Amino acid sequence: MTSVLYDAPGPGAKRRNIIYSALFVVVLALGVWWIYSAMSDKGQLEWAKWSPFTESQAWTTYLLPGLVNTLKAAGLALVIALPLGALFGIARLSDHRWVRVPSGVVVEFFRAIPVLILMVFANQLYAEYTDISTEMRPLYAVVTGLVLYNASVLAEVVRAGILSLPKGQTEAAKAIGLRKGQTMRSILLPQSVTAMLPALVSQLVVIVKDTALGGALLSFTELLSARKTLAANYGNVIPSFIVVAVIFIVLNLLLTTFASWLEKRLRRAKRSTGAVLTGGAMDDLSVTGTPMNKTDRATGNEGGGFGGGGV
Repeated sequence: MTSVLYDAPGPGAKRRNIIYSALFVVVLALGVWWIYSAMSDKGQLEWAKWSPFTESQAWTTYLLPGLVNTLKAAGLALVIALPLGALFGIARLSDHRWVRVPSGVVVEFFRAIPVLILMVFANQLYAEYTDISTEMRPLYAVVTGLVLYNASVLAEVVRAGILSLPKGQTEAAKAIGLRKGQTMRSILLPQSVTAMLPALVSQLVVIVKDTALGGALLSFTELLSARKTLAANYGNVIPSFIVVAVIFIVLNLLLTTFASWLEKRLRRAKRSTGAVLTGGAMDDLSVTGTPMNKTDRATGNEGGGFGGGGV
């Protein structure tokens, strides 16, 4: 079967596809075998290195507390960065230069600075000018760095999502007399959410992974930092990296799966909001100009719709 955008492969193309697929499987199998052999030669597959993960102590003492701190920092950063990003994204679309220009400067400034530098700077700032305890300071610094960086990125996501809508949406809102704030709140933002959702979830995944930067330099006991302590106590560096990597993969897979489900649900909800007229109602509409209700059709009243006969 052929179409404008796709031509069905012929016999030669099918043979090439089969050969490429077979080569890929062979290369993948060789790669897995090489990794397995290297780990086996180094003793990384011994049960003594993997057995701690079958005991509750490794999870309750190290991994689960680290995972809770990771989710806490990511959740706080998301809750703060999302409204800030929306605010600055909308401000960058303002017709007023005194609003648009400062917002653009703030967004471009924090978007250009690496998030690790923001975390280190925030940590030093809190140490010198606040009374935050030493135990809580790494969490504050990590959240601050994540908020400043990701709010600027989310501002661009929001701005791009709104600009992706047809101009007719704004023109129609002006035609019915809506003000700029009403147009943004009631027309543009609700429609742009669906377009922005994949990018928003992608940024949430970045937030979850960037919490590890705080554990690397700021002694923030997130999941990767907890893995380091676990590996020091049990002597299983490679297995602990693999287990933590699997946890991150599962966590991000859950986020993307939820986002896909939510996006489909929003699209279905938008498609289902349109009014649908039955065949009988369409016939009545063609005669009287308004659909007749059941009482009107039963009594033979052709005034229909808004309550009775003609004037």
